[in-house]
Amino acid sequence: RAAPRARGVHNVCRLLTRRAHGFYARDAGVAHRKNLGLLRKIMCQESTKFKNVWTTHSASPIAYERGRIYMDNYQCCYSSIAQEPRILYQKSKCAKSEKIEDALLLECPLGEMLPNPSDYKASLIVLTVQNWLLRLSADSGEVLEKVYLAGSCCKFFRYLSWDTPQEVMIVKSAQNKLPAAARQAGIQQTVMFYLAVFQVLPLSFIGMLEINKKIFGNSVTDVAVSNGILIVMYSMGLVRLYNFKAILEQFMEQPFDLGQEFNWNGQVGVVGKYPFGLPCNIKITDTPPLLFEASSLENAFQIGGYPWHYIITPNKKKHKGVFHICSLKDNTLAKNGIQDMKCCSLEPDWIYFHPDMSGRIIHVGPNLIKVLKLKEVKNHADQMEIAEDFTIVANRENCVNNAVTVTASGRVVKKRFTLLDDDPEQETFKIVDYEDELDLLSTVAVTQIGADGRAHLDFHCNEHGILLKSIPLKESWDVTYSHEVYFDKDLVLHIEQKPNRRFSCHVYQMVCDTARED
Repeated sequence: RAAPRARGVHNVCRLLTRRAHGFYARDAGVAHRKNLGLLRKIMCQESTKFKNVWTTHSASPIAYERGRIYMDNYQCCYSSIAQEPRILYQKSKCAKSEKIEDALLLECPLGEMLPNPSDYKASLIVLTVQNWLLRLSADSGEVLEKVYLAGSCCKFFRYLSWDTPQEVMIVKSAQNKLPAAARQAGIQQTVMFYLAVFQVLPLSFIGMLEINKKIFGNSVTDVAVSNGILIVMYSMGLVRLYNFKAILEQFMEQPFDLGQEFNWNGQVGVVGKYPFGLPCNIKITDTPPLLFEASSLENAFQIGGYPWHYIITPNKKKHKGVFHICSLKDNTLAKNGIQDMKCCSLEPDWIYFHPDMSGRIIHVGPNLIKVLKLKEVKNHADQMEIAEDFTIVANRENCVNNAVTVTASGRVVKKRFTLLDDDPEQETFKIVDYEDELDLLSTVAVTQIGADGRAHLDFHCNEHGILLKSIPLKESWDVTYSHEVYFDKDLVLHIEQKPNRRFSCHVYQMVCDTARED
């Protein structure tokens, strides 16, 4: 048993670290890690190019999920895992009553026994405008399961999200609003939202609850659930956190299973079947214990890092673009914890915890990307400071913005204005993303050249920020349109929304330079 281990290594922590890095050939995933390492090296070679292999246009939104391109409100699906996208399925056009409002991709969990063979393949969970929750085969579009959500309590479910990714799903209603006649009659609306909670694969109903003003306060504007935390947002910028799991356990009146016959509050029906839907079986009768609260401009609030920290913007408009990084334990501001790029731009800078789980922070401005890290203050182990890990700077070498110029005749001309930091004629960062399988940080930078905008996608080393590869995008990039760029292993996909609901999708595939090969 000791043979595969590195001789002389007896420390448990070192052994676990070496195993995570793939030092032992018989460990699961070693071959996959090696293959991804080879793919990264091939991709970053100078001779490797990305070729625009496919472009399509649509009058409806285009979505991308794990190698699949969805069009026509998820009625048409293309696989992008080929030399060029090929159609997987094309369903007949659906009626307006069957329109899909939201969707989540569901993938099979590893190492678990599932009841149905179809559960082992990827599927798509969709929410229709008529409050049906459908599980579709990701490869054929076939309906595998269907659940009717709306009983007498709620008629407008609109949003899908993960509480725990690929494990617990939240279906949220639109904000409840009374008809105008009811409001004129003085009737008060106390229930703001409904949340339905499901365990996935196999799909099972956990419960439904309401977010009521009588419990959470009159100024509630929105609600979300993430990683076992109920997040309630208020109109004055206040954000409050509650233990969602504890709420489910404390206020659950009666558990129900999908397909179970029930008699609930005078209603008789089958759980998840039309017309009864789901019972509201979680009744919050008292304010749950508060875990944490903070006040932030526009309810912007993020938690991450190690030890735990949170990011807010002070709740005044004059502080927009100023970010405070504070300890979750005692609310103390970290040393150098006020981050302010002092940008003069139309679009604000943005900040978030790095998705690679390193605890670092990414701060993106028009011409500068800062990757920050938390570290202990020297000689003060209980205090943390924010330090710069590395920066990525936009290429503005040819940009000259002198406030004073001298003409050929010697006349001095003073400019009455200065360029914005995100002026279209200067290279500006628009998108920053992270490819977890290849451990690459990707950036999209755009420069307006005359009537056309030119963009390029750059790959940077996630550890040190070194530029490894730059890919020019062939199509023009208009900064006034909405854009999405996906980088998925050997695929780059650009989706843009043009005026009058016109959508375009451009697909790039990794290819070798044939001239070099010859």
